[in-house]
Amino acid sequence: MSTVAGGRRVRPGVARRGRGGDLCGVRRVLQSALRIAAACLVLLAAAYASLRLTSRPLDGAQRAQVDRALGELRRAGFAREARVLGRWAAFRSTDNWWNRHHGHADAYAATNYPFQVVTLYAPFFEQPVDDVERAAILLHEAHHLRGEDERTAYSAVWRAKHRLGWTRATHGETRVFVNVAGSTAQWAPALFRCGPGNDEDCSP
Repeated sequence: MSTVAGGRRVRPGVARRGRGGDLCGVRRVLQSALRIAAACLVLLAAAYASLRLTSRPLDGAQRAQVDRALGELRRAGFAREARVLGRWAAFRSTDNWWNRHHGHADAYAATNYPFQVVTLYAPFFEQPVDDVERAAILLHEAHHLRGEDERTAYSAVWRAKHRLGWTRATHGETRVFVNVAGSTAQWAPALFRCGPGNDEDCSP
């Protein structure tokens, strides 16, 4: 059964969907998306705050060492990396709760991406023989601040060591150089497959 309204048949009980209904549906979807986005932002802010609140900042002497290392990066032509580290990284001297949970044995530094929290451990301040070696370590962390993995970070720093003035000729016997060379060979073995025996450093 149907009735006629204005010359058109309309079935009883069946509402016609108009433009107003479509707009209401779109508005509801947008409101839901905004609520989800706001909740994500709150969670990210809380996570960032927790990383900072559960760790200690650098003291004055440590901050001075970092600043000198950033100066070495700028001198070597890594102004962008130095700017990112200097302006956006939150440097800490002790582990936050996340790092304590996962552990970073024998590390010079650790970066929490995407929160831009960089933890500098005691070996960072004690083992390097100069600010150039600290600059090499910070350059590694600058790559992590961009979300790059260990292989990429080690490869990039190893290829850049001549620009830094951090080579086998100048630092080849230092503890930091030996440690980083070993880690680089582990993460990026292709960088050590040059020479007649296919076992030499490709960037000596």
